Amino acid sequence: MKIKRVIFLIFGFLCLGVGCIGVVIPILPTVPFFLVTVFCFANSSQKLHDWFVGTKLYKKHLESFVQKKGMTVQTKLGIIIPVTVVMGVGFFMMMRAGVLVPSIILAIVWVCHILYFAFGVKTIKDGALTKAKAGSQGNA
Repeated sequence: MKIKRVIFLIFGFLCLGVGCIGVVIPILPTVPFFLVTVFCFANSSQKLHDWFVGTKLYKKHLESFVQKKGMTVQTKLGIIIPVTVVMGVGFFMMMRAGVLVPSIILAIVWVCHILYFAFGVKTIKDGALTKAKAGSQGNA
């Protein structure tokens, strides 16, 4: 087995683990870790990639986004709220310590994050996602 595949495999399992912890602990963002897991598994093992794409975790958190259909409001809020809390805590702590420039940078990153999810990622309704899934299964 090539070293590159082993590295992708290890990193994929690491991100899968952190993503699963993020499902339980809302402070950790789940979606970015699962996106990295899909990428790593796709580059290391087709069996693992196919397995992960078939899991409920993937279907709940990533399937609509990966298929470029967008995200439900619930999924968007599940990403935005924990990230906002974590960034808010960091911002508050830096402002208390009088660290101005990193606070401004963090605030800019947060605003870009909100703008991306508000305008860059299409919002879909739960019903539209269900219809899209049913249509793709009927064509298969």
